[in-house]
Amino acid sequence: MTKLASALGEKYQAKKLNIFTRTFELGGHTFKVRIPYVAETDAIYEKINNPDPEQVENIYQLLAEPLLKFKEQASEGVEFTENDVIVNGRSMREAAKNKAITEIRVTEFIKLLVPENPEMTLDDLTYAEIESEFPWTVQIALIEKITEAISPTYKETRGN
Repeated sequence: MTKLASALGEKYQAKKLNIFTRTFELGGHTFKVRIPYVAETDAIYEKINNPDPEQVENIYQLLAEPLLKFKEQASEGVEFTENDVIVNGRSMREAAKNKAITEIRVTEFIKLLVPENPEMTLDDLTYAEIESEFPWTVQIALIEKITEAISPTYKETRGN
């Protein structure tokens, strides 16, 4: 317990979970989201900004595989380099990294949702599980709502 938490007293301790939880509605369902501490937020953004190279490589292989099969019959706009495939000036390796970043962002933000059953946890949630439950448009809507809940806008902060 921190000095500040001690100073705020037992009532604060009892209500702390409620203070760090926000709710939002999506599709008629009310979701609860836990507001992360600064260190948690920093760790999330560190994961997002520095995706695992193995994950990026796996995604790259999935993206590039169909193109590499037809390397000999490469069409105009497709260039094969030593370790990348460039399609119309766009790197498949960069696309793989962007996809990994997006998957990590979705996963880490959805892990902030509070399960209805307090005995459950989302700590080991994977993107594959999210993808099997929610189509892309729902994933994006969830992330937008979670982002709004955990980081109020300037207008909300000012009360205008």
